[in-house]
Amino acid sequence: MSTLINGLTTANQILTAGIIITAFALSLYALTFNLTDRVARSFAALLAFVTIIYFCDAVVSTLSQPGQAEVWLRLQWIGIAFVPAAYLHFSDALLATTGQPSRGRRRLSIRILYVNASVFLIAATLTNILVSGDELTPGTLHLSAGPLFPVFILYFAGCLGWAAWNFLRAYRRCQTSTTRRRMAYLMTSAVAPALGAFPFLLVVGQAVVLHPLTFGMTALATNLAVAGLLIVMAYAVAYFGVAQPDRVVKARLFQWLLRGPLVASTVLAVYVIVNRYGPRLPYYDPRALPFFFIGVLLLLQFFITMVRLPMERRLFYGPDKRELRRLQALEARLLTSDDLRQFLESVLAALCDALRTPSAFIAALNADGKFEYEVNLGQAPETELPPLNTLRAITPNTPGPRSALGEVFEWGEYWVMPLRGQASDETLGLLGLRRRAPDAPPLPPTADDRLALTTLATRAASALEDRRLQQEVFQALDRLLPQIEAIQRLRASAAYSGTKAFTADNVISDPDLAHMVKDAFTHYWGGPKLTSSPLMDLRIVRRALNEHDGNAVNALRSVLQQAVDRIKPEGQRKFTAEWILYNILEMKFLENRRVREVAMRLAVSEADLYRKQRVAMEEVARAIIAMEKEAAERATDYEVAG
Repeated sequence: MSTLINGLTTANQILTAGIIITAFALSLYALTFNLTDRVARSFAALLAFVTIIYFCDAVVSTLSQPGQAEVWLRLQWIGIAFVPAAYLHFSDALLATTGQPSRGRRRLSIRILYVNASVFLIAATLTNILVSGDELTPGTLHLSAGPLFPVFILYFAGCLGWAAWNFLRAYRRCQTSTTRRRMAYLMTSAVAPALGAFPFLLVVGQAVVLHPLTFGMTALATNLAVAGLLIVMAYAVAYFGVAQPDRVVKARLFQWLLRGPLVASTVLAVYVIVNRYGPRLPYYDPRALPFFFIGVLLLLQFFITMVRLPMERRLFYGPDKRELRRLQALEARLLTSDDLRQFLESVLAALCDALRTPSAFIAALNADGKFEYEVNLGQAPETELPPLNTLRAITPNTPGPRSALGEVFEWGEYWVMPLRGQASDETLGLLGLRRRAPDAPPLPPTADDRLALTTLATRAASALEDRRLQQEVFQALDRLLPQIEAIQRLRASAAYSGTKAFTADNVISDPDLAHMVKDAFTHYWGGPKLTSSPLMDLRIVRRALNEHDGNAVNALRSVLQQAVDRIKPEGQRKFTAEWILYNILEMKFLENRRVREVAMRLAVSEADLYRKQRVAMEEVARAIIAMEKEAAERATDYEVAG
């Protein structure tokens, strides 16, 4: 019996530590990928309080002195007191996301409940009116209930009941089968924080000492349920506030759980088991433990690396496996500029070695129709490459299989061969080989040399052709990505808010519009805050696409420039107070000058410059709103006229 009880105690300690790790990791996940979403932020706060509860519980399980345990048992009330209010806060955010925002009463009630939680926390940590440590005894250490504890039970039950009603209202507002299913997952798994937060030991008292086996099995079942339900709850919350496809969200959460909670919990479990039962083994040596734990950690990482991608494909890709595997293959085999340069350098090295020539080069045809040096080996030519039609073709002096070389031209001391694409026979570049000596023959003298030159030139042309095809794909993606991102954002917002996501002009009505403008200006000359800006959804940006050959980034830059011009005062540019907002935008962002330089030129401190910059962003945001409304009115007039 004692062996079983000890085993249950060890298992509960491991599970408690696992819940701490899992709750903390999921809280970080929500703050990392869903930070801007209110549901995710409130969920992260709820998980933080659950983490505090289980952390204190884990510390108490390692103590034997009642005096030390009492400190941690009272600190545990930081989580216990605030979980009910955080629970209601989370349910309110969920209800607001589904299209039922608070009119002020729910928001005020949540604030009052947080104040009540603070009162309960003070009562638990500084007084004995809520909980008392007078009856702490060795064994299962826990506080005893005080006279105010029934009031706390009412507060706890009331908050959970109200939160359950909000969950039900949010579920009824979901329209699609997918959102209703995920909301059902959320409602079911939402019992986890309540199971982990309520201080059941204050209710059952010393009965746990009389029935340790029953208590151990109940605690084990509860901990298992809490751990599993927290993961389900995090899965349901992971879709809020993100515009990525479902498979991306699932795969990202799956990898986060594998790399974080699974690895950390397993290593911790091995540590606890080895430390507790290892000394009973005949060859136990504490000095080997660090290497043993490092080995476990590395084996887990190896196992995850081997099974993660196949499991993701099987679990999350569904009927789109073929298309997604093609995209993954493209990403893995993509020929970057550096890859191309390395390959062409290898081609030149092989040519120089085979033909015993001192130097060689490969030039690519740019967008202007001129040849530019791509790579060279040995001494590079000092002159600019001429157009192909000005080069003089070489006439063979001796009979032989010269036709295998195709066209060969003479340019100074170099043999020059056009590199043509296999698909279109279009000239992509030039291959140049320097002759070994001025009196060397104008062509490679042997058949083997001619074969090597032809083969390697064909491979260089194939690499240039592949890069051109990739550039065409990237140009198409640049035009397509903003539209895809807009659709994904609409899909994500419409999943729970219904038709409002399609009928409301979300961008110009967003209170964070000035922040969006600032992000776009921050990466004005390139960066994700510009290329992935929500401002891409603006009507004026979509209209500007035609003027910029479908380049969404340039279209957004032009819109920002127009908005800046709208706040420009009339007359010639000056460095006076009325021009300061325009000058800040023009010099700091459009001209990309340093902050110190701009502040010195405008004769202001850097702190004052940042304050005026915020005002400038708000003015630009107002200008964008005006431009968008004007564009909408012109569209309406056009529709009426048509």
